Amino acid sequence: MDITDAIIRLADVGKVFQTANGEVKALEHINLDIKAGEIFGIIGLSGAGKSTLVRCMNFLEEPTSGEVLFEGKSLASLSNAELAKVRQSMSMIFQQFNLLSQRNILQNVCFPMEIAGFKKEERQKRALELLNMVGLGDRAKAYPAQLSGGQKQRVAIARALATNPKVLLCDEATSALDPNTTKSILTLLKQINQELGITVIVITHEMAVIESICDRVAIIDKSQIAELGTVAEIFSGPKSKIGRQLIFGGAVKNVDFGEAKRYRILFDGLSSHEPVISNMVLACKVPVNILYAATRDINGMAVGQMIVQVPQNPEDAERVLRYLKGANIPYEEVGNDV
Repeated sequence: MDITDAIIRLADVGKVFQTANGEVKALEHINLDIKAGEIFGIIGLSGAGKSTLVRCMNFLEEPTSGEVLFEGKSLASLSNAELAKVRQSMSMIFQQFNLLSQRNILQNVCFPMEIAGFKKEERQKRALELLNMVGLGDRAKAYPAQLSGGQKQRVAIARALATNPKVLLCDEATSALDPNTTKSILTLLKQINQELGITVIVITHEMAVIESICDRVAIIDKSQIAELGTVAEIFSGPKSKIGRQLIFGGAVKNVDFGEAKRYRILFDGLSSHEPVISNMVLACKVPVNILYAATRDINGMAVGQMIVQVPQNPEDAERVLRYLKGANIPYEEVGNDV
């Protein structure tokens, strides 16, 4: 699907909560364009503002300032009836599934269609189609208590699709699941995106989730957007401190680099099959000390970073840097704060 058009636009959005201890700024100056048909990730630590941001997208939380547009229409300008219709176009799934325990899973999937006024025959047919899509067609009469966590989330996804939404908002949808189940749910979300053309927005604190399925990602920190770009761009060279923390963790801080100069080599789209470091050592005839590496294969391209220590001999060090420059491999000298 063509993803050139923004389906959701946030223009200078801010959100302030009034508390007993005064004002709390949950969001400040948020500017985002989310394109129709893409899988967009929003990542940040707890308390960064992720959940408030996604609730502002469908006006479950009304922004204190700025504007939210859905398909070019400002949500603040809509009547309650118009806003209810927009919300049908932006379904949500949550970490804790939020299924109705007294209803079987077919009835759970039917529930939003009941509210929307679908006829009984129509909603049951649609619910069965959706349960088949998520791999639970044979469990229609089971109750939530009889299902695993992954199965419950599949029911929640089927329910979210019941009213034919254009956007699926996933708020920490895999946080309560084990790694294998998480992988299967992410595969399902990608399938839904590709087959139905639904825009998927993934809110998470796990970089592995972003890496797995997202096209672009926004990193939110202290209520503001710290970085925004394609997954490959952000993974290959995060510019913000929070970006480096989320992607590379704290492992670099504990490395003893010694006295020789060290450099961060950035991998931002080379073939993942190209032996960059081996070629450099063979070409320069000098060793380098690999102090830290965090590279990933994304669609056959190498993205990430490697921190190397070059020889103390200035001529040898210059030879390595000349090689990197000639091979168009980005690098930068790093100090203690890497």
